[in-house]
Amino acid sequence: MPGYKRILLKLSGEVLAAGAGFGINADKVKALAREVAEVAASGVEIGVVVGGGNIFRGVAAAAQNMDRVTGDHMGMLATVINSLALSDAIEQVGTPTRVMSAIEMRQVAEPYIRRRAMRHLEKGRIAIFAGGTSNPYFSTDTAATLRALEIKAEVIAKATRVEGVYDRDPLKFADAVKYDEITYLDVLKQGLGVMDATSIAMCRDNRLPIIVFNLNTPGNIMRMAKGEHVGTIIH
Repeated sequence: MPGYKRILLKLSGEVLAAGAGFGINADKVKALAREVAEVAASGVEIGVVVGGGNIFRGVAAAAQNMDRVTGDHMGMLATVINSLALSDAIEQVGTPTRVMSAIEMRQVAEPYIRRRAMRHLEKGRIAIFAGGTSNPYFSTDTAATLRALEIKAEVIAKATRVEGVYDRDPLKFADAVKYDEITYLDVLKQGLGVMDATSIAMCRDNRLPIIVFNLNTPGNIMRMAKGEHVGTIIH
């Protein structure tokens, strides 16, 4: 029996670029799709939120002098591109998906309607939530937290490039110490930057645990979904 019945998987856009900085790496997306589909096949209901950094990074220089709201809207559209790429790859391995966008674009994705999203999950489809919250000034971390709470996910699984939450950046400091578990308050107090403060506070207020784990270790999504200890749990 899986450890979790319903999870919200948060992926950064950079994950799809596979170290290239920006763009979409087809092999990486295929490998990720296979892993997510396998977890869904085991009976876990999965909602996914993907960031847009890999697409947006290519235009970030131009966006520097832009109005913040315009830049944020561009970022939200970048998440739609990533969501479509991931959806296509998951469908190719035989698992049904639905891309649901907070910004209406009916030719491309379904509009996000909470009850319809939950219905998709109940029917075994992977729901991919695109377009952020549709509001500027909110990150995709906040969008992921909002969707997780709305669909009544039991946990947010935040996939990263490192093993979990550390006292400082392990990619820069060799002596960084990893936490097995940590409280929301300590994450905020120490400014650990795992997710932005808004999303951490929302998780704390609603008692929604966050698991931060390394996506680059094959099988980690399945281990996490089964309730095995991977990465760091924030609760």
